[in-house]
Amino acid sequence: MNPVDALTEIAELLERERSSRYKSKAFRAAAEVIGSLSEAEIDDTASLRRRSGIGDRTLQVIVQARAGGVPEYLADLRERRGAAGGSELRRLLRGDLHSHSNWSDGLTPIDEMAAAARALGHEYLALTDHSPRLRVANGLSPERLRAQLDVVSGLSGDGFTLLSGIEVDILDDGSLDQEDDLLDRLDIVVASAHSKLRTPRAAMTRRLVAAASHPRTDVLGHVTGRLVEGSRGTRPPSEFDADAVFAACAAHGVAVEINSRPERQDPPDDLIGLALEAGCLFSIDSDAHAPGQLSLLDYGAERAERLGVPAERIVTTWPLDKLREWTARDR
Repeated sequence: MNPVDALTEIAELLERERSSRYKSKAFRAAAEVIGSLSEAEIDDTASLRRRSGIGDRTLQVIVQARAGGVPEYLADLRERRGAAGGSELRRLLRGDLHSHSNWSDGLTPIDEMAAAARALGHEYLALTDHSPRLRVANGLSPERLRAQLDVVSGLSGDGFTLLSGIEVDILDDGSLDQEDDLLDRLDIVVASAHSKLRTPRAAMTRRLVAAASHPRTDVLGHVTGRLVEGSRGTRPPSEFDADAVFAACAAHGVAVEINSRPERQDPPDDLIGLALEAGCLFSIDSDAHAPGQLSLLDYGAERAERLGVPAERIVTTWPLDKLREWTARDR
């Protein structure tokens, strides 16, 4: 097995498991180190061991891959991944409208996220790094977002489109945390609440309804903000009038995000049912912060299929031309 491929796949599977970012970065760094070496240099184990970026575990993977088999660590990760991704709905998904790069709190450069999306067979991926107020996530100032647009514009082609976008913070009054004229330039705007999630029910309802009614919002992201597992612990869902919020989404053609991250599983099942009854559109998104997390769409698709969400109401099953018609809709 090609050792670069083995190291890269291990990194992606660790990212999918949401393991420590340092683990996946170590395997990506090792892949980069040996990517420029000759076969003879790779097979010189003693010399390789002394190279910066190669540790005991990564060296073991390289040696086992060069011996012709699947490295034990990779085989174990593949087994742990199991049979996820077998739903019919997953096969209908054409893209993903929520992802992050190292321009905000993602782990890898934009081009690596785009390459991973291509490898998964995506027709499109929206890059949606965070907005200015989310300083802990290195949110993009207007100046940095303008600079990012130049990078994004050069990464489409051969049947794949990298869409410009943002995950814009919903401010306390329901306004969006970015300049309106700059939001107008973006392909996709995901509006999400990240702070003051325990705001009283009436105020949180007004906040989310205002965001869903904003003329630049396309997707309402992880609407309850809950966490149900994972390294960050658990967090209860925000309290709000779901009927009012989903009515606003339906009235303005805003898609309710089905966030595929296992630690979020947001919205909860009962709220997906209410959004269905309200006539909402949906967007099954990975909220990926690393290339390997783009495949988390498996989990969102399985939930949506189990809950009876029709494929035609999921915007990420739509071809790009139909998606663009939707984003250009009258608000």
